Amino acid sequence: MAQNITIGFIGYGNMAQAIAQGLVDAGVVNGGDIVACAAHYDKLEASTAKLGARPLHSAREVAAAADVVVIAIKPYQIESVIKPIADEFAKNGRFVVSIAAGWDLAKYQKLFGDLAQSIHIQCTIPNTPMAVGKGVLVTETDNTLTDMQTEVFESLFGPISLIERVDTAHMTIAMVVAGCAPAFTDMYIEALGDAGVQYGLQRATAYRLAAKMIEGVGALYMATGTHPGAMKDAVCSPGGTTIRGVAKLEKDGFRGAVIDAVDTIVG
Repeated sequence: MAQNITIGFIGYGNMAQAIAQGLVDAGVVNGGDIVACAAHYDKLEASTAKLGARPLHSAREVAAAADVVVIAIKPYQIESVIKPIADEFAKNGRFVVSIAAGWDLAKYQKLFGDLAQSIHIQCTIPNTPMAVGKGVLVTETDNTLTDMQTEVFESLFGPISLIERVDTAHMTIAMVVAGCAPAFTDMYIEALGDAGVQYGLQRATAYRLAAKMIEGVGALYMATGTHPGAMKDAVCSPGGTTIRGVAKLEKDGFRGAVIDAVDTIVG
C-alpha cells in the first residue's frame, strides 16, 4: 500500500471512479486516502461513500489536500477550472496526473505560464478496466516528474494497469486503441452473446464465455508475444470449422470495419 499518500480527483465521473475503485480493491490505497470534488456535491457524496472517500467542495480544496492530483474533468473545462488553482500544484512537491484527452505536457505548460517550471505533471489516458485491475494507462513519454515521483506514479498505477509510454505524437491513436476500443469489444461480446442465444445458450452463459475468451486471448498474447496472426492460425485447422468463420469475416470486411472505426475517430 502507498504509505501516507493522498490522491485527489478533480472531477469524479465514471473514469475517475473506475480508477479509485481499482486502487482501493488492489490495496494500493485506502478509501479514506482519496479526496474528490465534482460539480454536483450531492451526487459526489453518494459516489465517494461507496469507497469511504472524502468529498470536498472545490478543486482548490482537492489540490491543497492531495499529494497526487488527478485532473479528471472534461477537456473543455480545464482552462476555467485548473488555471486559477495552478499555484496549489506548485506547492510541497505534489504532482499532477492528467487523464484528459487532447491535453499533453506542452499544452499544460502553456496554460500554467510562469508557474509551469514549478509544476510536476504526467499526462495519461486511462481505460475503464482499471476498475478491476486490468486496465491500460497510455502515458506520455514527456513529463516533468522527478525520479522519485515517477516511482510513486508507477507504484500507484502499475498494480491496476499496463503503463504504456508513448511519444506525444502518438497519444491520440494509442488512446483510441486502448480507450475507445473497449466499446468495440463490448459490441463484439454482445454479438457473440446474441449468436449464442440464437442457438439456445442462456444469455448470461454466452456473455461469460465470450468475455473470458477475450480475457484469455489477451493474456496469452501478453504472456507469449506471439503474433496475433499466428495465434489465429493455431486455431484454424485445415478444412475445419474455425477457418470457415474466419473466411466469412474476411469476406464481410471485419478487419476493414475495425480500421474504418479507428479512422473515424482519429480523422
